[in-house]
Amino acid sequence: MPDAPPAPRRRLPLTWLGLVPFAIFAFLFLIWPTLHIVIGAFQDRTGAFTLQNIRDLNTGTIPSSYWVSVKISVASAALGCLIGFGMAAAVTFGAVPKWIRAPLMTFSGVASNFAGVPLAFAFLATFGPVGLVSVFLRTNFGIVLSRDLGFNILSFWGLTVTYLFFQIPLMILIITPALEGLKREWREAAEVLGASVAQYWRMVALPILFPSLLGTFALLFANAFGAVATAIALTGSGLNIVPIQLFAQIRGDVLGNPNLGYAMAFGMIVVTAVANVLYIWLRIRAERWLK
Repeated sequence: MPDAPPAPRRRLPLTWLGLVPFAIFAFLFLIWPTLHIVIGAFQDRTGAFTLQNIRDLNTGTIPSSYWVSVKISVASAALGCLIGFGMAAAVTFGAVPKWIRAPLMTFSGVASNFAGVPLAFAFLATFGPVGLVSVFLRTNFGIVLSRDLGFNILSFWGLTVTYLFFQIPLMILIITPALEGLKREWREAAEVLGASVAQYWRMVALPILFPSLLGTFALLFANAFGAVATAIALTGSGLNIVPIQLFAQIRGDVLGNPNLGYAMAFGMIVVTAVANVLYIWLRIRAERWLK
């Protein structure tokens, strides 16, 4: 009786090899640091398990720093959604020349990833006490931004305006496909039934776009809440927000507590994770209508 042929050995498809660099990169720079933060949030200085760091999040100025960060994130997300939606609608429905669309989308792709120290320096050089705009207004019109308009780049609204530089382009990139998904037949049907432009947007377009708008707002909120480098580079210790408090705890000052800093970072992870999960869920709901 002839021997049975050996069972074929299963081999990993070569196409999966392309994911290896990404998997290594994600583990080293995303998963591993996140696990280190989560574990450190539940340890004391000796490495023993404790919940004291989580309890300490409700002490001192930490709660107010979270509240200020939430307010900045909400303000920048709301303004980013409003302005970005208007710009995206203008280029999608032909309110502006067609040739503007390609440069706008290209700029949005670049600006949505422009943050950190370069962005902080750019706004200081523009709206700072000796910035180009500040000097121009003071020299030619006698207007001092901080005195006459109450605007200070190192303040709540200063940081909010700075965040708009990447919030508005991100809104444009995300909402433009949703606007393009609005079928012309829906508008034509509304016009046939006697609906005005305002009624079409109020009763047809906006209800369909609402999940996308709300989901994008959640994403922009998470984007602003997690912006660390820009806030530290722009305001230093002049504004009581979570990234600055976190930096003060981890950098090793006399009163610093690295594990409390890990707990603050863990709180930021929870907030941004909730916002991102909400965005994904709403995005899935929106895609059902736009298919």
